[in-house]
Amino acid sequence: MRVLFVSSEASPFIKTGGLGDVAGALPKALAQKNTDVRVVIPKYKEISWEVRDKLRFVKWFNVRVGWREQFCGVWECLYNGVTYYLLDNEGYFKRDGIYGFYDDGERFAFFDRAVLDLLRQIDWQPDIIHCNDWQTGMLPVLLQFEYKKNDMFYWKMKCVYSIHNIAFQGVFDPQILPELFGFDMELYDNTCLKFDDGVSYMKGGLYYADIITTVSDSYAYEIQTPEYGQRLDGVLRDRSYALRGITNGIDYDEFNPKTDRFIKKNYDINSIEDKVINKTELQKELGLAVDENVPMLAMVTRLTNQKGMDLLVSISDRLLQQNVQLVILGTGDKHYEEHFEWLDFRYGNKVSANIKFDNGLANKIYAACDMFLMPSLFEPCGLGQLIALRYGSIPIVRETGGLKDTVTAYNEYTGEGNGFSFRNYNADELYNIIQYALWIYKDKEQWNDLIKNAMDSDNSWNKSAQIYLNLYKELAGKD
Repeated sequence: MRVLFVSSEASPFIKTGGLGDVAGALPKALAQKNTDVRVVIPKYKEISWEVRDKLRFVKWFNVRVGWREQFCGVWECLYNGVTYYLLDNEGYFKRDGIYGFYDDGERFAFFDRAVLDLLRQIDWQPDIIHCNDWQTGMLPVLLQFEYKKNDMFYWKMKCVYSIHNIAFQGVFDPQILPELFGFDMELYDNTCLKFDDGVSYMKGGLYYADIITTVSDSYAYEIQTPEYGQRLDGVLRDRSYALRGITNGIDYDEFNPKTDRFIKKNYDINSIEDKVINKTELQKELGLAVDENVPMLAMVTRLTNQKGMDLLVSISDRLLQQNVQLVILGTGDKHYEEHFEWLDFRYGNKVSANIKFDNGLANKIYAACDMFLMPSLFEPCGLGQLIALRYGSIPIVRETGGLKDTVTAYNEYTGEGNGFSFRNYNADELYNIIQYALWIYKDKEQWNDLIKNAMDSDNSWNKSAQIYLNLYKELAGKD
């Protein structure tokens, strides 16, 4: 199998969220299954210095963007058994930050066409082109309406399109069709790309990819409903026969408490007693009361409404009247940042609000905390709960999307389950399930069994990568 994985970001080169993690870990897992997998991303100004020196310049060519010809440089790197191509145009990508610019429609119109042109330039024909999120949504449209019609080189290529978060759809002025793609207005007039008075890149990917995937079984169901579908639910119901849910994994080499260089004391499922050393060290580092018996609750997240921040804000005073500690790491909406900073000030050595992004501190928190909170309004897959399980920190989640698929509610009578969950988006339900978890926590033997259940969960990419590989083979007509 030959697979081209197309993404706007990929770890460790650059990432802003879960898409970057997936684009780094899934190709690596596929490569370990003897797949010729290659990844293409833009060459941003902020590419990590860890891998920047490994890049080598290969060639350049011009890319047509409407009536313009734009330079495209190709840089190549072999990393974790995967070939990466970084496409370079300083006018589009040499900027501080990677999204949120006035010309994002043009930047990724260039990128989508450049990816298809690249295949001709390097004379490599993938069986599957795997596109991800709105930034690559016009690639299946270009492939269908231009490249396959004009060049037999592309004729057998199939497209998989993955939705990582349907809330971000890439909607732009309809004039981009003639201006950036050289199309007439037919795809807008027949509503295949139309979204309100604009053109949606994501809608293009949904209609013209051969298969649509998303990042968990539950999310695949949810986005076909008005509540979660962000007004694309009708399109997804139309194409439900082509929609699959495949739950994300995490890189077990990157997230491994036995080898993690950031944490004070390494441990595994056979030495969970060493986990508490990380807790007391973090308490010292963050200025919390040093007590290995006080339950530590934590969140490593974006501080936004989607992540359930309003629920936590609603119950925080009630919760902090008890003998607990709360650790927050993340940035987001200003009013949430200020609220947690205020809690830090008010409750002193019971709360630590860290309004920043820090990978090292994140790993320390995963290793140290007893309970990891994810009361999300919606969550396509979620990586936090998977990392928490890996580190033996017990997730408390709302039953939505990937949280529902990966966290099994603990049953104190049978000993089954790896976390705690609640159903409705309701602050009292969150508070009550935390109270139940705190009650179970008092029984150390029971709690240690729960930690072992969590660490014994298999959320590696190996299982999901095989499902993707089977899907690719089915689509390409290969055994």
